[in-house]
Amino acid sequence: MKLAPPPNEQILRACLQPQINPQNSSTVTAAFTVPNAYVAPKSSSLTLAAEPNGVNGSEKKKVIVLGADGFCGWPTSLYLSDQGHDVVMVDNLSRRNIDTELGCDSLTPIQSPDVRVQAWKEVSGKEMKFVNLDVAKEYDLLVQLIKDEQPDSIVHFAEQRAAPYSMKTSKTKRYTVDNNVGGSNNLCCAVIDSEVDAHIVHLGTMGVYGYGTSGGEIPEGYIDVILPGGREANILHPAYPGSVYHATKCLDALLWQFYQKNDQLRITDLHQGIVWGTNTPQTIKDERLINRFDYDGDYGTVLNRFLMQGAMGVPLTVYGTGGQTRAFIHITDTARCIEIAINNPPNTGERVEIFNQVAETRRVRDVAKLVADQTGVEMNLLPNPRQEAAENELDVSNRKFCSLGLDPITLDEALFNEVTEVVQKYKHRCDPTKILPASFWNKKRAEECASLDPNSVKIVDKTQEAVKA
Repeated sequence: MKLAPPPNEQILRACLQPQINPQNSSTVTAAFTVPNAYVAPKSSSLTLAAEPNGVNGSEKKKVIVLGADGFCGWPTSLYLSDQGHDVVMVDNLSRRNIDTELGCDSLTPIQSPDVRVQAWKEVSGKEMKFVNLDVAKEYDLLVQLIKDEQPDSIVHFAEQRAAPYSMKTSKTKRYTVDNNVGGSNNLCCAVIDSEVDAHIVHLGTMGVYGYGTSGGEIPEGYIDVILPGGREANILHPAYPGSVYHATKCLDALLWQFYQKNDQLRITDLHQGIVWGTNTPQTIKDERLINRFDYDGDYGTVLNRFLMQGAMGVPLTVYGTGGQTRAFIHITDTARCIEIAINNPPNTGERVEIFNQVAETRRVRDVAKLVADQTGVEMNLLPNPRQEAAENELDVSNRKFCSLGLDPITLDEALFNEVTEVVQKYKHRCDPTKILPASFWNKKRAEECASLDPNSVKIVDKTQEAVKA
């Protein structure tokens, strides 16, 4: 993977707030204990070209964040508010309802939106509005909200985000398509009907490209091709989804292309890698602000699942050979990339801007080995519940974000410690029967995984083991 020069500081760099004591990184003025992995940066490595009004020289904007209660939406909302933007949070709390459906809560005890917003006001002095609204179903309310708020930008996280959940049953497949594609179409229509020139920033996925199907480096959205007759063209990269969830992101991409061409909407699509990490410099200011942590087989992202399993003494659940190469990004960089996109919108009439929102690529078994070496647990190769290649290469360009000032956080054992400490603090909330995969891509995969017994997973109390030793 071709990246910008290696970062000088891997741990939360320029976005870290001054309440951290660099001499004792576990000391903070708020009630929430800061993991030792957080250290104060020596200098800022992020410089954005923008009008001086907000924090760090960025222009203050009115931003509506759709899906603001989720794993990426919540820390992004806090970060944007912390940077001086006027943030309106929108969510229908569907992810919390899915927790109830699956019988598996976030490992961390997340608070209600009202409590979260009030806590943020207390620790930052900044206000955020929360609106309970279903983007896919309550169209008239969405139009009126855009008219009332007159946003400069609308950040679109409001989609069912888990590939395994999208493959679980016919019901979840249909829900994922209806919610994701319907919501994206509603958003485009609502911006048009409201007559507000709002810049749409959508969180997509690297999965729209497929894995290892480009024959080389995956470009940022558009690929040079030679058409019959020797004609050269630069076209939208062909879609090659690996799940219903990924298919909805491919359909989103076509909607963005159409509405930009037809209605001159200004749209940025961010093809993001697998997110890891839990907290950010904003969420650690108060325990009521803590981000959600999903560890189950449906919603837990692969590295977070490994870190949770390692901390609890559970063998790491590596699917197949572990030869799948994937792109990764830390949750802190997700929020930073969103602001960079907001501050660099395409002009009216310009084609959809596409960024690859990734820090690096790693093979899954190599990531598992990093965690296994750190935690002392074994790797357990399981039958793969997914229909995918056993091995693949992945070379990705991320030059655009790097050229705009992003110095990406890469996989680092010190940051692993942050996640591990969160797990240790809340491990009593873990249901070990939810750790193994519970969604299968097709009948063949389900049959191959039939021997997996969710009741076989046992948590090891490392504290008691150390005492016995």
